[in-house]
Amino acid sequence: MRRLPIFLCVDVSESMAGEPLMQLQKAMESIVGQLRQDPHALETVHISVIAFAGRAGMIVPLVELMSFYPPRLPLGGGTALGEALDEVMTRIEVEVKKTTAHQRGDWEPIVYLLTDGRPTDRTDSAIRRWRKHFASRAHLIAVTLGKGADTQVLQQLTDDVLSLEGSGGDELARFAQWVTASVAAQSQALDAGSAAPGISLAKAGDAGISLLKAGEGKPPEDDQVVVLTGRCSKSRKPYLLKYQALDMPDVLGSFGGQAATGVYGLEGCYGLEEDYFDWTAERTAPATQVNTNQLEGVAPCPHCGAATTFALGRCDHLMCCDGPGEQTCPWCDMEVNFGPGSSDGFDIGRGLG
Repeated sequence: MRRLPIFLCVDVSESMAGEPLMQLQKAMESIVGQLRQDPHALETVHISVIAFAGRAGMIVPLVELMSFYPPRLPLGGGTALGEALDEVMTRIEVEVKKTTAHQRGDWEPIVYLLTDGRPTDRTDSAIRRWRKHFASRAHLIAVTLGKGADTQVLQQLTDDVLSLEGSGGDELARFAQWVTASVAAQSQALDAGSAAPGISLAKAGDAGISLLKAGEGKPPEDDQVVVLTGRCSKSRKPYLLKYQALDMPDVLGSFGGQAATGVYGLEGCYGLEEDYFDWTAERTAPATQVNTNQLEGVAPCPHCGAATTFALGRCDHLMCCDGPGEQTCPWCDMEVNFGPGSSDGFDIGRGLG
């Protein structure tokens, strides 16, 4: 049986923390659950998952639909799009069967690339390699989530760049329905012995997904998200603080989305696993600083419930604190004595997003 390989290449960078990552997980589960109800898809569809943040890696090899179980998606700092493309090309080379004199190879693989940010690594070499060696043997569909994705880079990679206005539950649910319908139609045509029609983008608009034409994309908005990493002073477990740019009123009192004012509101504080650091890129330059006076809202610790996640250890890393007194920094093990709260702001290195 000739297989229809589907590669899901998903952005799990820090800006996806919280609701977006949870909804992406649900969308993946929905796609698999709905496809399993289609007998044609069960015969042909095989799925693989590649994740990328500051690093990229395969988290599920190419397996038949019935054996596929959606994995827990990791989270990391950075958006290594170039590395993700290299991983996709490696997986296609290794896992997709080619037609030979003795066997019929797999059908043309389909790659769904979902991202919400700008690349933090070099992409030129990977894009050239894709266009030269893979664009003619695989169908890549790039899908942007929200306003922060670099559509201009994606349009260098493929003509099929789709845009979702946000990364919430409704948008990703519609995306999942469209992917399911598209893949099911492809598998049915293949099962009937028809020539492979390819994934049609004609009905994407019905699902609330817009196709971006060449040159139509805009540069991503700068400084929309601030992410900060800390550790619980009791359990030493890491957490991530996520702030979104606030629209500030202009001199006439209207709201114009002036993100350049640099004021950010708290979206949430999320407990992390230690593998967060495995998926985070090593810094090659000093971290960009943000002042705490630019940040609105402080969250309690998601691990121990301490009142604030905004205490600063001697090593200039964030930790949680439940009041004045001496504590041991969970990063550097040095003692630090916290006094009463102060309104003075301080600079802190922000994450890669």
